[in-house]
Amino acid sequence: MTNGWAKRWQANGWKRNKTDKALNPDLWQQLLDLSDQHAVTFAWVRGHAGTVENERCDQLSRQAAGKPDLPVDTAYEANIRAPQNKK
Repeated sequence: MTNGWAKRWQANGWKRNKTDKALNPDLWQQLLDLSDQHAVTFAWVRGHAGTVENERCDQLSRQAAGKPDLPVDTAYEANIRAPQNKK
């Protein structure tokens, strides 16, 4: 976010370059939309380095991922089932 990559991918039709698609464009779009509505500062934090907030986020995400009956990520499922362009 701080380097402007997501906005560049968006402007390029969610392509990282001429051949590679950006991963999770639906999630990036949501993040861009929300960051336009709020005053947000992004800061890179090294994972698993003892940062309290980062460790808590990791704990929460693992806890959520382990729950039964998670809703299907329809955007992800549609993307992985879409025919891939052959070179």
